[in-house]
Amino acid sequence: MTPALYVLEKALDAATLRQRVIAHNVANVNTPGFKRSDVSFEEKLARALGVEPGVELYRTHPGHLPAGGLELTPEVVPDNSTTMRQDGNNVDIDREMVDLVQNSLNFNFAVQQLNGRLAMLRYVINEGRR
Repeated sequence: MTPALYVLEKALDAATLRQRVIAHNVANVNTPGFKRSDVSFEEKLARALGVEPGVELYRTHPGHLPAGGLELTPEVVPDNSTTMRQDGNNVDIDREMVDLVQNSLNFNFAVQQLNGRLAMLRYVINEGRR
């Protein structure tokens, strides 16, 4: 599997997990004491791709992956630091709806990119013939 396909696969995994987490948050909007959760993925992706500052390793080609490989496992992170209501619940339904729309856009973007990559591979395998 190419690194680009691996990253796209993990992006789809993260979007799928985030969809479940948002649905769980929305389902518990009226549960006293419930704390919302989120999915941590984009920070790991930025770090793995070298976008964030960190320990720089020398690469001989810009297309090479950083040393140590990509460890891109999306992770559910509970938000215990905030409270929205008197009963201790911290689910903001407006925020969850915005996160849901953004997650759908991210998922669709990853699917389009994956389809483009697979079409390119199919074209090469068929030696340019359809």
